[in-house]
Amino acid sequence: MSDDAAERLAEVRDRIARAAATAERAAGAVALIAVSKTYPADAVRPLLAAGQRTFGENRVAEAAEKWPALRDEYADATLHLVGQLQSNKADDAVRLFDAIHSVDRPSLVAALARAQDRAGRRPACFVQVNIGEEAQKGGCAIGDLPALLALTRDAGLDVRGLMAVPPTEVEAAPYFALLARMARDEGLAGLSMGMSTDLEPAVMLGATHVRVGTALFGQRSGARP
Repeated sequence: MSDDAAERLAEVRDRIARAAATAERAAGAVALIAVSKTYPADAVRPLLAAGQRTFGENRVAEAAEKWPALRDEYADATLHLVGQLQSNKADDAVRLFDAIHSVDRPSLVAALARAQDRAGRRPACFVQVNIGEEAQKGGCAIGDLPALLALTRDAGLDVRGLMAVPPTEVEAAPYFALLARMARDEGLAGLSMGMSTDLEPAVMLGATHVRVGTALFGQRSGARP
């Protein structure tokens, strides 16, 4: 199992490095987030043993159950929330996560600001944009981004960049290019975009964080890679 994990990790890192080289970027400028949602701690440990230290979870409750013990073993592991966050879970999220990629509405901004004050810590934040204008997905509307960013800054959130999940079954690159342009327009350096099936165009278009699950852990039934 450990050998398999190391091979999968090496392959994904090589994909990132090759895409970065094509775009004349440094591979080290792209953080690999291993999305470990739905997988138990025993499935995560081989990747930790292989050297991966940045992981993503979709649900606060699952992360709270899984990660305290893993962090006891690997104190330098960092944890990113890449799924939707309910405002009533803001306190738990601020305590548990080093970064939150799904800030998408004023009520959540306010809840996170209060949670930061109570916890005395400020996780890095990414504002999620509904880049494909899909009703079933989270993220703020494209036109609402400037106002939401102003709110996050006024609230004292540590906003690092933008996050998006393009529509499935279509070419992702135009959506990545749009997100990158929006980030530039807003003076933001961070771009959380790209998954197992589309990390190459994401890296070539400026991704600073790619969220990879399937290529590292295997296919999840009913889930997007």
